[in-house]
Amino acid sequence: MDLPDYYETVARDVADFAAGAEGIWVDLGCGEGGVGLALARRCQAFVLFVDPDSAALREALESGREAGFARRIGALAGCAEQMPLASESVDLVVSRGSIFFWRDPIQGVREVYRILRPGGRAMIGGGLGSAYPKWARKEFMRRRRESIAREGPQALARFEEKRSPKTFRHIATEAGLPAFHIVGESDAPLDDPRADLGIWLQFSK
Repeated sequence: MDLPDYYETVARDVADFAAGAEGIWVDLGCGEGGVGLALARRCQAFVLFVDPDSAALREALESGREAGFARRIGALAGCAEQMPLASESVDLVVSRGSIFFWRDPIQGVREVYRILRPGGRAMIGGGLGSAYPKWARKEFMRRRRESIAREGPQALARFEEKRSPKTFRHIATEAGLPAFHIVGESDAPLDDPRADLGIWLQFSK
């Protein structure tokens, strides 16, 4: 059974968080650009894809061109810990799912804060979006539980630790963020209904 696309529901939440801001938006750790392309369909911002995988960036750009966004998208090869962007140069950074794989999440968050313009916003974490259908959430989490269970109890512990509010608070505090919000309940066990809400670190400059 195919599940609905969660990029659109995540993009809806990001657009609401952006509160009408436009300018330059970064999809950090974009992969093939799922969230960034969904945002381009919702806003008039210039969307910049950033990822260390050049092949994935090519796919993102090609998909964007096919969708008619050629003049509103760009790509840069780079990682969260050392982004090839000037300080105070972007208006919004979104990163869905990539922070769990960053070599140094604290430095990555520092870099995100560095590149934000005053008033800029960031939303970093993971989830399916608040409007994702409940039946699909249930099935998504069932599949995730089965996949992680095959890797053993240590894999499950690592998965939950990386996605806990405690871990996110530590990252944000050590990164020196003056203020931030943590949204979600991902420290709940995977069989808890709250686990599908995801977790997001939100902050502004």
